[in-house]
Order: sequence, then C-alpha cells, then structure tokens
Amino acid sequence: MAHDRKASIAKRERERAQQTKKKDKAEKRRLRHEERATRAPGDQAVDPDIAGMVPGPQTPQWLDDMPVATDDDTLPEA
Repeated sequence: MAHDRKASIAKRERERAQQTKKKDKAEKRRLRHEERATRAPGDQAVDPDIAGMVPGPQTPQWLDDMPVATDDDTLPEA
C-alpha cells in the first residue's frame, strides 16, 4: 500500500506554520514583558471620558443646573 505524499507534505507545512506562530507569539510576549518592566508606575494615560469622575453616588443632574443660593444672595426669579 502506498502512502500519500501530498498528505505528508501538507502535514509538515502545517507543523512548520504552528512552530512559526508559536515563535511569533513568544516574541510578542517577551516584548510586552520588557515594555511593562520599563514603563513607569504612574505612566498610564487617563481616559478623557471618565477623567474627574468620583466613584459612588452622584448628585442628580437636575440639581447641578440649579443656581446655588448664598446668604447675601437671593435666587433669581424664573
């Protein structure tokens, strides 16, 4: 019984592709590790969408729009 050479060649190509992919992933992992080690601890960028937000309960938005009365001030008539 003869063996199918095309199947053997295709299998070897798949194995080489897997090895190449494995090496590429290891290289990327090494580069990420080096980058993480050289980065300063407070060097993370702040997301502009959440900058200045405080965790916890928030005041209702309609209260933020109302003028605040002080002792020497009277509220404007609406």
